[in-house]
Amino acid sequence: MLLVLIGTALTACKKDSEYYDYKNDVKEFNGTVLQYLQAQPANTFDSLLLVLNRLPDLKDTLTNNNITFFAPTNASFQAVVKNLNILRKSQGKTPLYLKDCNPLALHILTTSYIIRGARTIDAYAPFVDGALYTSVFYNYPMHIQYDKLNASGFVQGGPQSIIFSDPKNSIFEKYWQRTTTNAVNIKAKNGVINILAPLHDYGFNEFVELVNQ
Repeated sequence: MLLVLIGTALTACKKDSEYYDYKNDVKEFNGTVLQYLQAQPANTFDSLLLVLNRLPDLKDTLTNNNITFFAPTNASFQAVVKNLNILRKSQGKTPLYLKDCNPLALHILTTSYIIRGARTIDAYAPFVDGALYTSVFYNYPMHIQYDKLNASGFVQGGPQSIIFSDPKNSIFEKYWQRTTTNAVNIKAKNGVINILAPLHDYGFNEFVELVNQ
């Protein structure tokens, strides 16, 4: 999806995450979506905030617009930067880090995580197969599907989760890139925050190709 845009402008909570024991009720945060990210402990959203500091219009969106934000943690960025620099080393290129990446590429990649309108997980539950929702700026459709995990021997007896997918402009799900949430329904003044699982790669497998110029 993102390669097209730039030309024109798994499941289950992981014990290695600090959000493993998060209870999936609506939690109120007395501040904006951006302020929530800034208020979290060190090494949670540092990479995301570094990217946002390079993209002032997205910082404004997370402060003033009515949105749902799927927030990637540090682990999601670390993996793709590592893969990028393994490739660049093999090509005889110098390392590249988030502070160096093309801001347009980062803008396109990051907007896919910001969905227009604030919705808690209950909004997705009626749609068994999920539905498409529009991201900010480029109006790119992302697929969101309600998922209730199994627990204690009961099918769908566990915590609620979301499957968040980039459809890659395809109706065939085998081409989609998916990730899941570790925490949902964090309600800020201007939106709802869902935190993605740490195994997610920022950019839905397009970061390396997009920034390796």
